[in-house]
Amino acid sequence: MRAREPDEQGFVVRDGVRVAYEVFGDAAHTVLLMPTWSIIPSRAWKSQVPYLARRLRVITFDGRGSGASDRPVGPAAYADEEMVADARAVLRHVRRGTEADPALVVGFSCGVAWSLALALEAPEEVAGVVAIGPALGLVPGLEERERHAFLQEPTDRDAPAAEGWGSFSRHTWLHGDYDGFLRFFFGQMFSEPHSTKQIEDCVAWGHEIGPERLVDTELARTVCRTPGFAERVVQADVPVLVIHGDDDHVRPYAEGVALAEATGGTLLTLTGAGHAPHARDPVVVNRAIGAFAERLWPDDHRAERRAWTRPGRRQRRALFLTSPIGLGHVRRDLAIADALRSHHPDVQIDWLTQEPATAMLERAREHVHPASAFLASECAHVEDEAADHDLHAFGAIRRMDEILVANFGVFDDLVRDEAYDLVVGDEAWDVDYFLHENPELKRFAFAWLTDFVGWVPMADGGTAEAALTADYNAEMLEQRSRFPRVRDRSVFVGNPADVVDLGFGPGLPGIRPWTEENFAFSGYVTGFEPVGESDRLAVRASLGLAEDELLCVVTVGGSAVGEALLRRVLDAAPLIRRAEPRMRFLVVTGPRIDPRGLPGRVPGVQLRGFVPDLHRTLGAADVALVQGGLTTCMELTAQGVPFVYVPLRHHFEQNVHVPHRLAQYGAGQRLAYEEASDPDVLAHAVLTEAGRVPTAAPVEKDGAARAGALLADLL
Repeated sequence: MRAREPDEQGFVVRDGVRVAYEVFGDAAHTVLLMPTWSIIPSRAWKSQVPYLARRLRVITFDGRGSGASDRPVGPAAYADEEMVADARAVLRHVRRGTEADPALVVGFSCGVAWSLALALEAPEEVAGVVAIGPALGLVPGLEERERHAFLQEPTDRDAPAAEGWGSFSRHTWLHGDYDGFLRFFFGQMFSEPHSTKQIEDCVAWGHEIGPERLVDTELARTVCRTPGFAERVVQADVPVLVIHGDDDHVRPYAEGVALAEATGGTLLTLTGAGHAPHARDPVVVNRAIGAFAERLWPDDHRAERRAWTRPGRRQRRALFLTSPIGLGHVRRDLAIADALRSHHPDVQIDWLTQEPATAMLERAREHVHPASAFLASECAHVEDEAADHDLHAFGAIRRMDEILVANFGVFDDLVRDEAYDLVVGDEAWDVDYFLHENPELKRFAFAWLTDFVGWVPMADGGTAEAALTADYNAEMLEQRSRFPRVRDRSVFVGNPADVVDLGFGPGLPGIRPWTEENFAFSGYVTGFEPVGESDRLAVRASLGLAEDELLCVVTVGGSAVGEALLRRVLDAAPLIRRAEPRMRFLVVTGPRIDPRGLPGRVPGVQLRGFVPDLHRTLGAADVALVQGGLTTCMELTAQGVPFVYVPLRHHFEQNVHVPHRLAQYGAGQRLAYEEASDPDVLAHAVLTEAGRVPTAAPVEKDGAARAGALLADLL
């Protein structure tokens, strides 16, 4: 799922070639994100679009040969002049003849040349240029790359396939290991450690164009380019910002220096960065583009009104970031917030989160910050990733990269404009990660809350998934070691024994000993008091239960990924009722599943949508059948209700971390989804659990108070 969908999209046809474009936002000023070498499409700007579209109207288009644009045949179709003409055609089409201010043009690599050419040919259309990792040819290329000729044919057809920069050749692309070339090239483009996701994206995009058309694009830039092209385009008389990493393995850093000198532009050097910092280090690049735009259009900011309060007059302020994936995060965070208020009654608490968490917070009369409206939906992404009770959680998090960048941008703008003493991130992956990547942006005490530590591979993911999870774990360990000051407190919502006794990966420490060394432990936080007998009877009466009837509550959490399991339960309900006629079912679909879309009129079954204070209903049950989320399972454990839980397939937390945690309490019967697909097996599991006398160990009741105390001294 994309972090932001376009407000307008379509095609511009020029000389018979369709060029696909997209427009985001409707601000007064425009930024054009130019295409680069057609080996990748405009989706390469995915980390910039949401951030910039909150300030500017953003236009992107797929360069011919890439994305949704046509793939004409022959080098001439990809000449510099064609790329520049496409850009002008897109701008004219989007503006539709209306008078508009010139646009800020942002180019990357090859796209820098076309951006400058556009500014030179049509200065009235360009307000300024941002040049990222420029590839113009102002200086000699890297020696290792230059020694290989693109058009050179191998003298021995039986020789081993070319490797390294030797694979940057027409012969290799057309007749050799094209995939091997892509993996090498993008490995060079992202020279930074832990760049697996960026490389993976680009390799997939490189396969979309195919080797034949890619050969055409390279011949256009080498054989067909007009002599003196680079020297000519740097004469463009516009403000220029050059952003170049000094560890660029594709074009030398000296190219960025030369471009800044030739244009009189500003040079932003990113030490240790590679060729594509907008993808690998998007926060610093986004902020630089945004600041450059503010300098181009200062009139937009003259109406700002700012205020400053002397420290002695400032009210304590805390910002809670609560995960919207699973409403249990909200309930425990509300309890922790109340505990924090017991230490600091004057603290003002704001919340930055998304639906469905915002609705629950508003019912609790908490202040949801208006900036929450700008957040991209994590729940929608998870639902988009899930199918038939299957959610590869680690993969879904990796593919949520553009959403995390976008949401960190919202957070960063908020804490830049408003002062907070404390930020509490309950599994706010975006904020924790990008603060470690950009530690200079931390201006507040930061507390990190989580109920699991460590990415864990699924068995059927093989060595590839094991390597990826280990790489993600290694990056986190390196971040924490290098910048321990980013987190002022790390709180594990549980006890040391609740941490899995596994390793982070080959050569890395064990998860439990590392967590014990680096975290404080609050014990589990339920966020409620278990229901008493009178409350239990009141809930059952409200459901119309007779005194001798049994209640099975079925719930699958706050997202829509559990719909397949609900259908399995409805299939099994008649079998269960034949074996136990007293059994009644309350099937809670949650806030994101419409109960009208499920089979209705099943005898003995009530369908409900969102149920406020669901823990009260769970506490009134005789048995429950739930998804494998930790919160719901622990709510049942705390109230002594027997339950069957069905983990989502490929969800490492539900299949590894949660079962380990429940084993500490001796609670719950685990049932694989494949087994739950058989109505007889599902019926037997529910009936067995319904007849079981609860023996689970008690769940601690002081977790919220302990967590609040751990946060209190940070204010």
